[in-house]
Amino acid sequence: MNFHSSLLKSQETETQPVTKKLKGTFYIGWGYNKDWFSKSDLHFKNTSDEYNAYTQVVDDYNFTVYDVKAKDRPGFKKLLTSQPTIPQYVYRIGYYFNDKHNLGIEINFDHAKYVVDDYQTLHVKGSIHGKWIDQDTLIDPNTFLHFEHTNGANFFMVDFMARQRLLASKNENHQLFAIAKPGAGLVIPKTEVVLFGQELDNRFHIAGWCAGLEVGLRYEAFKHVYLEYTAKGTFAHYTDVLVIGKGKAQHYFWAFENILVLGIQIGL
Repeated sequence: MNFHSSLLKSQETETQPVTKKLKGTFYIGWGYNKDWFSKSDLHFKNTSDEYNAYTQVVDDYNFTVYDVKAKDRPGFKKLLTSQPTIPQYVYRIGYYFNDKHNLGIEINFDHAKYVVDDYQTLHVKGSIHGKWIDQDTLIDPNTFLHFEHTNGANFFMVDFMARQRLLASKNENHQLFAIAKPGAGLVIPKTEVVLFGQELDNRFHIAGWCAGLEVGLRYEAFKHVYLEYTAKGTFAHYTDVLVIGKGKAQHYFWAFENILVLGIQIGL
């Protein structure tokens, strides 16, 4: 009797399906962003005593332009000409931990373009080529200043991921989540600047740091495709921007982004 009962239990155990426990979910996504920026104070400094043949003066300056207004340059029309990396793009690479995959980590990159408005009248204070200035000044891009991070203000961040399911179909092929992503990282701009009539399109380099919070909604279809819409607030501090010659610029601002991302995900 005991032997027969044990045999039946053994057979039942053998016929029960084995559910594979997922280690986590890997995903990758690509999308685009629209941005708004706060005002910032732009500080330019070059203590070199070298003679600049272009400006025909000793190339020293240490001045600040206050309350600078800037805008983005989305470039979405370039999508119609098959140039997907010209507009303000983003990419996301992330990993959700374990079966529940409600916590994870993400690497994200936002190619945001920051363009100072030309012909503003702004207060300028400091020393330029040995002369002191403390007055409202026209920001003329031809003779004084033009400044833009148009090959990117470029926010590179590592985010902590959290999400909460809001809705799901009965078979879970369609799910809607609320998501939040706090994180921090580096700014890697490529700055184009005109200073005193001299123009330079600089190289990419690490110029400071950034931190931010991204929140929004994530729709997942058939467990392998997702669409994500988020709003993101970022504080970006540029401490070492390359300008003309040996000069450097500094500024910081708040950025607000609307972001749309389409991606794929794979359970591991």
